[in-house]
Amino acid sequence: MPGVKPQHYDVIVIGAGSVGTPIAMNLARAGVKTLVIDREASPGQGSNKRAIGGIRATHSDPAKIRLCMRSLEIFSTWQEVYGDDIEWVKGGYVFVAYRPEEVKILKDLLVIQKQYGLNIDWLPAADLLALIPGLNPDGLLGGTYSPDDGNASSLLAQHAMYRQAVSAGAAFRFNEKVTGLDTTGGRITGVETDRERYSADVVINAAGPWAANVARLAGLDIPVRPDCHEAAITEPVARFFSPMVVDIRPAADSSSYYFYQHITGQIIFCITPSPNIWGEDMRETSQFLPLVARRMVDIMPRLRNIRVRRTWRGLYPMTPDGFPLVGWAKEVSGLIQAAGMCGQGFMLGPGLGELITRLVLNRTTEDDEETLSYMNPYREFTGQELLK
Repeated sequence: MPGVKPQHYDVIVIGAGSVGTPIAMNLARAGVKTLVIDREASPGQGSNKRAIGGIRATHSDPAKIRLCMRSLEIFSTWQEVYGDDIEWVKGGYVFVAYRPEEVKILKDLLVIQKQYGLNIDWLPAADLLALIPGLNPDGLLGGTYSPDDGNASSLLAQHAMYRQAVSAGAAFRFNEKVTGLDTTGGRITGVETDRERYSADVVINAAGPWAANVARLAGLDIPVRPDCHEAAITEPVARFFSPMVVDIRPAADSSSYYFYQHITGQIIFCITPSPNIWGEDMRETSQFLPLVARRMVDIMPRLRNIRVRRTWRGLYPMTPDGFPLVGWAKEVSGLIQAAGMCGQGFMLGPGLGELITRLVLNRTTEDDEETLSYMNPYREFTGQELLK
């Protein structure tokens, strides 16, 4: 209404998803007056609810390793600390190698992974087959195994963090679409939605696949594009393996795929299309199952006759090099980008929530600054994430 002063918040977070919700939870706990705005009807209704639940610190760079090791601590102790069953399972991750090319990539990465404290080792083929008897032994050369990785329910975890954020004092506004970012003298002053206007000292762009749209409201162009990925879940069968199995071999129409057996006995799986399928179309396709089935049956023949119950499609907010964009905007003071998680927002979220809270409060550590340097929104994008 004209003449009514907008309600003021210390921080406004745009997006109540895998990243925005843990940010709000940590900010509110630190005494920061926080508002979260989301265009959906409840938390986690974007990419979060389409995540298959994998959580790993097995990455190729120090930033993701460090952040996800902290996330693993939070996920693995959540029920003990807060009492919520988020279906956490410490199942581990296995990256298999059937070609010398993948042997070299995985063994080379062990150096940096171990340097940053990741519990991971190379297992020869015989040891991998003992760990996962269903693997196809033909041509198997070995692989890496990180036993502390695992999986959890993205929906249960998201809602648990939402409840903690509200309990700590964070406010959430759902069914509101951000339509503008207010600035004065090159500094963020607030957020406009299709329903209200709010003022703030800091705004955090955690809008997932729509982060580039939000950044444009401030006149910024960030390299985040939504990429369509499909996933599926099968009927339940007796549990016969625990780790997430990842095959990074490139193949026709795909660059990698991964699957694991859920605590219920169902197999959940996803594939990385190649080339990327850009856009916001979340309708499942008839091409997905034949494509991924060939690869899955090749690596685990006993899945040949399992029945698929459901497929779905989600959006990965991709960057040119596969690493997130996290940090202060240079062009607009008071704006933080927390975008471009490349499909890994669920596993990065809790660690990022703590890091961004320290960034807002100007309490970053030397390790934090190193972590942020890898995710600098103004980097050259010359590298490439090897374990997307």
